[in-house]
Amino acid sequence: MLIRSSGSALLRTCLSSLGSASTSRSSAVTRSTSAALVGQRRSYASEIWKNTRSSEMGAALTRGTELYKTYKPVSPGIRHLRRPLNPHIYPGRPLRSLTVAKRKKGGRNGHGRITVRHRGGGHRQRIRVIDYKRDAPGIHDVVRIEYDPNRSAHIALLFNRDPKAVASQKWSYIIATEGLRAGDQVRSFRQGIPSDFLAAYGVKNLGVTGSTKRKSSDVKESDEAAAERASKASDQNLALGLLRSMTLKPGNVLPLHLIPPGTVINTISLTPQGRGILCRSAGTFGQVVAVEEGAKYVQVRLQSGEVRKILRDCCATIGKVSNPLWKNRSLGKAGRSRWLGIRPSVRGVAMNANDHPHGGGRGKSKSNKHPVSIWGWGTKGTRTRKPGPKGPKNSNKMVIRERPRGKEKKGLA
Repeated sequence: MLIRSSGSALLRTCLSSLGSASTSRSSAVTRSTSAALVGQRRSYASEIWKNTRSSEMGAALTRGTELYKTYKPVSPGIRHLRRPLNPHIYPGRPLRSLTVAKRKKGGRNGHGRITVRHRGGGHRQRIRVIDYKRDAPGIHDVVRIEYDPNRSAHIALLFNRDPKAVASQKWSYIIATEGLRAGDQVRSFRQGIPSDFLAAYGVKNLGVTGSTKRKSSDVKESDEAAAERASKASDQNLALGLLRSMTLKPGNVLPLHLIPPGTVINTISLTPQGRGILCRSAGTFGQVVAVEEGAKYVQVRLQSGEVRKILRDCCATIGKVSNPLWKNRSLGKAGRSRWLGIRPSVRGVAMNANDHPHGGGRGKSKSNKHPVSIWGWGTKGTRTRKPGPKGPKNSNKMVIRERPRGKEKKGLA
């Protein structure tokens, strides 16, 4: 009986050990299989991560809105980052032949002295050669709209259709007008209106509408002469209407005397053969106020609110400068300012007395003085511009009305 009981116990022990061994072996196989699957998943995910482009990563973090692009706050640097939405901007590089190297000087002149503060460093850039004169006539096709790191506005790449244009005359950059897109057409009428411009419409007279008042000596004119004069006047009106409808398009260049009052313009020149100087930054524009027939000057209101006279033969571009939302952007962190070449600015009260008029003293104090700049001229309300009707005599005869200041600017006047 003892042998039987011991034998049965031994059998049960062997069977139990065999079962535990098989269970442990199966669990080990299961663990190894699951580890292999996890490893495959991890390797697969890492491969996807390696092949993912930065643009795709940015799109994953983007929160699109109607006007601006914001980002999920996964880091402090992009929590407050806000950029205008410009899906029409060409993502590639500029045309190499229309760029030159930009040699940075850190705001220093030829003697090594700092003349412009808060400049230095930044990403390497190339200057885009912009055509401010627009002398070439004929139709130019807008190939694409590009980003320019040297300015706030966008630029447009143009292709000249003229078969006689060669080399650098074929391609050019201009400041893009708001609403200008790839595939549009722009023209420059700086050299004048072509004689056959309206020939397709059967109108040959491109002159400005003349006076329709009769003189005392012409009261007894015949009916045929009156009908002929009326037909000429109607032809002139038709020519002027067609001329304005075909030329007043965004991106076209026209002399100021051919632009009707109320038209929004940009890139305005101050001499008939000069380059566009006024209203070139993002979202800026001027407006033609008055065009008197036969007068030497045209009155134009600038972005600051100043109204000045400009020679009638000076040219301007129709429309508003592109990228008007640029002023509402938010860089999000100080590093982006450094990428743009903008160095930090220090408060005057934090400086020493020999560095700034507000510097020195114990604690925060500027010694009960009016706030001034580092050079000593007033920064709040002090008049610094000398030209104008209220400045020295005959300093600037072209200014008709100065820009609003103080209460007038705030709309309280």
